[in-house]
Amino acid sequence: MIGILIPVHNEEALLAECLNAAMIAASHPGLLGEPVQILAVLDSCSDGSAAIAQAYPVQCLPVHARNVGHARGVGARHLLNQGVRWISCTDADSRVAPDWLVAQLALGADAVCGTVTVDDWSEGFCVAAQIRYTQAYEARDGHRHIHGANLGVSAGAYVQSGGFEPLACHEDVQLVRNLERCGASIAWSHTPQVITSARLDCRAQGGFGDYLKSLMQAT
Repeated sequence: MIGILIPVHNEEALLAECLNAAMIAASHPGLLGEPVQILAVLDSCSDGSAAIAQAYPVQCLPVHARNVGHARGVGARHLLNQGVRWISCTDADSRVAPDWLVAQLALGADAVCGTVTVDDWSEGFCVAAQIRYTQAYEARDGHRHIHGANLGVSAGAYVQSGGFEPLACHEDVQLVRNLERCGASIAWSHTPQVITSARLDCRAQGGFGDYLKSLMQAT
């Protein structure tokens, strides 16, 4: 069984599209019928996120930490307890490609770090900042980007690395660094595709949204 792990904090505007995309990926014929469990970890949600998630055939796990590392860690343990062999992580403001799971697994690595494509640049995100982003981003195999929105890891490697730490930001980077220290094989691939938002009202301070803000402030 494969697990899809999605931390959620007040994502009512984008969550339905995220879950729709995850369900399509979970039913890809390339998985040969292997079961996929989609888990939404609802962290301190005060909007309609819970109602949206509960309308889908996915598992919902409420937590009250307001901490993405904690949410991912609790979710990963929940999936491991159900016997998943692989955990694929994405974000609630992102949409995975239909062949996302198949592409991750086909790489044959202990872990996969994929790239993201920005879907719709936020209003007010200047052209100069978009250019700076495009120039700095390596959308190719062999990149060194780490995105919680496009990350996969085998159950064994996850456990050996110690799993997600309860960090308010960069829990994905910490996991990959721990995987490297454990000697895990990591595929840095552009093949598994995820589309993500360019919103500037980010959920995790210091995360992707704040990085985009820094590009707008650059001179």
